[in-house]
Amino acid sequence: MNAVPVEPTCRTRAATPPRPFPAPTDPASHPLRLAVATEADREAIGRIRHEVYARELGQHEVRDSGRLTDSLDSFNVYVVAWIGTELVGFVSITPPGGGSYSIDKYTSRDRLPFAFDDRLHEVRLLTVRDAWRGRPVAVLLVYAALRWVEAHGGTRIMAIGRREIVPLYRKIGLEPVGIEFQSGAVTFEVLQAGVAALRAQAEVLAPLYRRLESTVHWDLDIPYRKPSPCFHGGAFFERIGERFENLDRRHDIINADVLDAWFPPAPAVLEALHAHLDWLLRTSPPTSCGGLVEAIAGARGVAPDNILTGAGSSDLIYLALRHWLKPTSRTLLLDPTYGEYAHVLERVVGCEVDRLVLRREDQYRVDPDELSARLALRHDLVVLVNPNSPTGRHIAGATLRKLLAKAPPRTRVWIDETYIDYVGTGESLERYAARSENVIVCKSMSKAYALSGARCAYLCAGAHQLEELRAITPPWAVGLPAQVAAVKALGDPEYYIGRHAETHRLREALGLGLQSLGIDVIPGRANYLLGHLPEEGPDAREIVAECRERGLFLRDASCMGTALGHHALRIAVKDAETNARMLAILSDVARASRLARS
Repeated sequence: MNAVPVEPTCRTRAATPPRPFPAPTDPASHPLRLAVATEADREAIGRIRHEVYARELGQHEVRDSGRLTDSLDSFNVYVVAWIGTELVGFVSITPPGGGSYSIDKYTSRDRLPFAFDDRLHEVRLLTVRDAWRGRPVAVLLVYAALRWVEAHGGTRIMAIGRREIVPLYRKIGLEPVGIEFQSGAVTFEVLQAGVAALRAQAEVLAPLYRRLESTVHWDLDIPYRKPSPCFHGGAFFERIGERFENLDRRHDIINADVLDAWFPPAPAVLEALHAHLDWLLRTSPPTSCGGLVEAIAGARGVAPDNILTGAGSSDLIYLALRHWLKPTSRTLLLDPTYGEYAHVLERVVGCEVDRLVLRREDQYRVDPDELSARLALRHDLVVLVNPNSPTGRHIAGATLRKLLAKAPPRTRVWIDETYIDYVGTGESLERYAARSENVIVCKSMSKAYALSGARCAYLCAGAHQLEELRAITPPWAVGLPAQVAAVKALGDPEYYIGRHAETHRLREALGLGLQSLGIDVIPGRANYLLGHLPEEGPDAREIVAECRERGLFLRDASCMGTALGHHALRIAVKDAETNARMLAILSDVARASRLARS
């Protein structure tokens, strides 16, 4: 999209010769830079305002000073565009709290269809100097204004736009309110929109903004892209309350949209927590999780310096990937796979992400030959979730070790083994990773050990891989109750082996029940199943919504891969009674859906 050019409507003879501006800078040698104006920049802003709004457009009289200012300049914010040493454009943002807006000069507030509260921001004076029109300067300035407002907690933007540039404002999502006014020779319109609506439109325009991102040096103290959290399950807390005011409601809902274990932690875990809970809650834990590290190392047959602990696998994902990678890095993911990885790589780090697309006709099995070929392409990082989520498919450890032996030594291979214990402890590559130059195993203790609420995980890798990460890991990364729970859990492997075997039986029975409802079930190995609803029926979003009304929370898996389609549903395995309840609810929803469509 090109910036909308400003067309002169009136010219006024200058009373005194204008102060000369520098000759236009060559944009090929100087990229566009956006920043918040400093006090020193305001002199040039005032001169450009005079150049455009007095000399070119005739909105104001020409002044001997060659500058235009107004009373709002004492508290407004300018975002400015520079090319080299030349200021080429700007936009003004008037935040709340100053007592007035520019719109107050032209109309009364009671004519405007929105509230003047402490979240309303005004955007005006979108200005690009003549030599730079026809380039995307104006688009980037308006986008920067949106980012500034939403980052500062604004909920609504009103804008005063010259009639000529109203199409640009409308393109980003602002809507006219039906009020126009004349100022000098210029006609202005009032526009407005909620920030949430503007953000939704920004997502529609995301391909444009991504293209422009590479052309601009973004020097604002807020990120170019709006940071957003990764979407996970856990919608069931809507019923319980995120301030935990209705904890008893946990008995009335089924939280199958997350993959928490259906069974309790080992008895020794509960005994220790029950006996010492008051002391555990008020006592600082070992600073570096020394005892926990020794327990993990002993259970896995590796050295303590091969282990780095964290407050859940997400903690370690953010720590390591942000440290190792940069926007120029190239990475490889399975598709579909656990959404946290794409979120961190694409939205947080901003690096290039290649995808090995898994196909439904192959039941989302990873083809070893295809993976081997992709591993040879010298990525900076390859992420393998094994067993994979949401598919539950597993690559045998022996097969994976052969493939990894051929990977380029400079390619880090991150293997997420959150669900590997459901397959069998002998399938883990932890000992292999400890001896390897480039393999890192990420192991959560949440799902297989029934410790999701404790938030405990670790990395297992060669000591050289963990050295730098250890230096930037904060002290007390894992709380004391979690450290105690994890150590006690590791001390009772037989209990968990039995529970994992029982999970297999429950999963098989649940899969048969789902198939009887016409759901195409993928044969997984973990504590969940991926199923595809019939194409001729309602999609996953509709089914999830209907089930939620009945207290069953499931995961619409459609967003976890580019080729899953809109009918993919992921369901956690629960105990036999709860699985029967889930099947009954799904059957009831399917029946109601058929009746509604008949």
